[in-house]
Amino acid sequence: MRLLKSLTRGLDALDLLVAADEPMRLTQVAEHLGVDKSNASHILRTLVAAGYGQQVDGRRYAPGPKSSRRRRSELEDVIARREKFHDLLIKLVDLTSECAHMAVPVGDKVWYIDKIASPLPLKVDHPIGSLAPLHCTALGKAFLAFGDIQHVGTLERFTVNTICEQSALRAEISATRLRGYAIDNEEFSTGVSCVAAPIYDSDGRMAAAIGLSGPAARNNPSRLAELGNLLLANTIENINPRPKAMQS
Repeated sequence: MRLLKSLTRGLDALDLLVAADEPMRLTQVAEHLGVDKSNASHILRTLVAAGYGQQVDGRRYAPGPKSSRRRRSELEDVIARREKFHDLLIKLVDLTSECAHMAVPVGDKVWYIDKIASPLPLKVDHPIGSLAPLHCTALGKAFLAFGDIQHVGTLERFTVNTICEQSALRAEISATRLRGYAIDNEEFSTGVSCVAAPIYDSDGRMAAAIGLSGPAARNNPSRLAELGNLLLANTIENINPRPKAMQS
């Protein structure tokens, strides 16, 4: 419900920016949406990061390059994907006691659209609505391996384990395709390890990535392999049997 409300407000904010005669101030957006300035700021930052909005003069907001009606339809599709696979996240947490999460790509990042928290005292958190890089997260690498996305530009370092060379990233993507799931070995956040696998729509296109994450102290390489295989076993009906050939 929290995600649905957040995405609905994001759609409302997008419509508001598109319909406005001139760029809008934060206070105006908050007033029209019926939320406080903090929530309005979060919504607008997310739209800007995803390319649906842009800041003008540092204080006002206007439609971004992706703000067409077609793109609004894509945002509505996100809500449908969340509803379709939410129960799978619940099942994965029941089976593993680790945090389960779902993401879709926005530009050169992944956008967390749903999660179910771990019931354990020691756990990690990926806030719904947050953005993360492609090259150093399991969710992102799943899109690079099985989706129609290529990483361009510099590979930013976040930890000592972050892959920062294009050749190493290509090798990692090849390994990901062979095993069927992606691994984040403390590459984005020290002390956090993750696995992720693709989910496909009826047309055979990657619709989302679903992952499991937890403290690295609890999830050594053997445990990550166990989690990855469990993830595959529970998403097998959505796995494309012929992932695309690696692009150079």
